[in-house]
Amino acid sequence: MDRQEQISQIVVTAEQMRDIEARIFAAGMPVAALMEKVAGLIAHRVQAFPLQQVGILVGPGHNGGDALVVARELHFQRYKVWIYCPFSKLKDLTSQHLQYAQSLGIPCYQSTEQLPECDFLVDGLFGFGLERVLTDPVATAIDQINEWRKPIVSIDLPSGLHTDTGEVLGTAIRATHTFCLGLWKLGLLQDQALEYVGQAELIDFDIPLADVQAVLGTLPKIKLITKTTVLSSLPLPRPLVTHKYKEGHLLLICGSRRYSGGAILSALGARASGVGMLSVAVPESLKFTMVSHLPEALIIGCPETSSGAIAQLQLPEKTDLSSFNAIACGPGLTKEASPIVQKVLESDRPLILDADGLNILAEIGTLPTLQKRQAPTVLTPHAGEFQRLFPDLPDAKTDRVKAVREAATQSKAVVLLKGARTAIANPQGSVWINPESTPALARGGSGDVLTGLVGGLLAEAASKDIPLEDIVAAAAWWHAQAGILAAQERTELGVDAYTLTQFLIPVLASAL
Repeated sequence: MDRQEQISQIVVTAEQMRDIEARIFAAGMPVAALMEKVAGLIAHRVQAFPLQQVGILVGPGHNGGDALVVARELHFQRYKVWIYCPFSKLKDLTSQHLQYAQSLGIPCYQSTEQLPECDFLVDGLFGFGLERVLTDPVATAIDQINEWRKPIVSIDLPSGLHTDTGEVLGTAIRATHTFCLGLWKLGLLQDQALEYVGQAELIDFDIPLADVQAVLGTLPKIKLITKTTVLSSLPLPRPLVTHKYKEGHLLLICGSRRYSGGAILSALGARASGVGMLSVAVPESLKFTMVSHLPEALIIGCPETSSGAIAQLQLPEKTDLSSFNAIACGPGLTKEASPIVQKVLESDRPLILDADGLNILAEIGTLPTLQKRQAPTVLTPHAGEFQRLFPDLPDAKTDRVKAVREAATQSKAVVLLKGARTAIANPQGSVWINPESTPALARGGSGDVLTGLVGGLLAEAASKDIPLEDIVAAAAWWHAQAGILAAQERTELGVDAYTLTQFLIPVLASAL
């Protein structure tokens, strides 16, 4: 993997970025030289916009200095440039750049009311590391700027966002574009920040990889999932000589008379994974429905309760749970199937739990149950399920990365926390974040498809040396990319879960 690919995956906190920059400066890189380089890259990128009148929002720190260098360079390119700077005290280097900008005749205003009409704005009010709640006059100015509904380019991250959590500190710039400098900042990848970030883009200013590794280690604790990492984690290409029993056998336990769709969608997700053998255990009354949708799968009809839930797991003769490479359990089960979930938790097979599987686990006790389990476990909760599973952990809506990391560490499971930026953590505390998704996936049944896809890939990889969390991350990326492609063709309103399953293979084929 080359340097650029490695850099594009790394995610840092504010403290880590400070330490990395400190090493760069200690090695002899002048702060002024780095500012010139970074701002020059931003100015070049901004010139791709077909707009000519720009307002530059300048803060007191080096983020403001970056913005002032952008202002100067755009001025030299004959843009009409105006500066808004409400601060009387600036860092020395920023103050010098402001003095020079004014010497060039670039007007500077201390009030947004004075700022002339602009085509777009460049936000350099605050950089990484902001932790305090914004107050007036800056807070009011930011609210006014947002009301203008102009394109806004934020330098590093939108002013007003907490660098690590993505929390809005009172108010924040609603950017249309964010040019993140050097390395991805964690806050940009938290769900609560996304409506402020706009289109995020990494500006690589050639941070030496040695400096990054000196602070983060050779294996960073937080990484982005990329197409490159996904393709290296999938069980592809297959050996030239193989057969179905070598390509994994997944047992999917799902469905009830009331929720038959969950079984169908999970099984279709598993089918798309390419798993060699797929067995699906459902209530007896669903057997013929399942066969009609998945003629290639082995459908196991099980005794059911009076309300149509699985009452007993009745596997074929000479078959038990150890006959399978992986088990996926939960979609559409209802909580009547609690004995079934407890049985698979006691097995020695890799296990994926979702939906009612998670609800049942929460009722019987998440941590005591999973801490006793010897085989690998994958949990795939949304935020509500997460809070039921881990009621004593931080709120997943406030800091998703911290929450999922603690959940995985305490439970000894791989935890996939669904969201606009799905986060996956392993028991060692490493986190993978999926950087792209679509609100088209906010439909009932989308998660069932993911459960089947994860289960199928896990069964296929059972005989291969692929880390469990890498397989889960690959499935999350594949699932999201299928949603994105489907939304492009069908609109965000046209991606029901069944349609989603039809885009799983096309999106993978285009990625290969």
